[in-house]
Amino acid sequence: MVELGDLREGVLPIDLSEFFRQTISLSHIKIVGLGCNLACYGGVKPTDNNMHELSELFDIIEKEFHLGLSIISGGNSANYEWYKSTKDIGNINNLRLGESILLGLETMNRKTIPGLHTSAFQLVAEVIESKNKPSLPSGEIGQNAFGGINKFPDRGIRQRAIVALGRQDILVSGLKPHKELIILGASSDHIILDSENCNLKVGDEVSFSLDYGALLSAMTSPFISKHFIG
Repeated sequence: MVELGDLREGVLPIDLSEFFRQTISLSHIKIVGLGCNLACYGGVKPTDNNMHELSELFDIIEKEFHLGLSIISGGNSANYEWYKSTKDIGNINNLRLGESILLGLETMNRKTIPGLHTSAFQLVAEVIESKNKPSLPSGEIGQNAFGGINKFPDRGIRQRAIVALGRQDILVSGLKPHKELIILGASSDHIILDSENCNLKVGDEVSFSLDYGALLSAMTSPFISKHFIG
């Protein structure tokens, strides 16, 4: 992996030749390609400039070491728009597309990719409480369990539902309810919803769509069961 500006992982271009020189002497390691990772930590866009830099580094390494590298991996799902628009892919012959395939989106602007589904994953949680309650807490406000101080708009008495899911299970900010529901907040094991327009009852199920962060936490959480349909 070569560091091309996103500052997550990779060998600096200036150090690449020396890295190869030392690594090819190790009998238990075989280098099969070059790659880079963009738009993951720093949000740096894949462009013709940084993609051509990767191709040029490949040419330099091939000329110096004659390795016959078979993989030149230009990046991840953030490369979709670059690949569709560029007139020259250079030496790049591989992209590591995960989110694009799973969620049907390119990841620089979250636009839908034609022909792909954006609802392949659904998160379903059960309603464990549904009551009419005030919008405003009563009493002196301090920090919540996670160190934040919330601000509460006064919307009067509203129906509020709680589902059996929380921050320990899922990245709540990455959830979007399907019905006319509003996520008000979450504790470790509860998500609180404004359900005024849905009339939810205890035992009802609520479905959410997930972004990449929520899907990541859902798939790795031991507290969320997975069901593959079809």
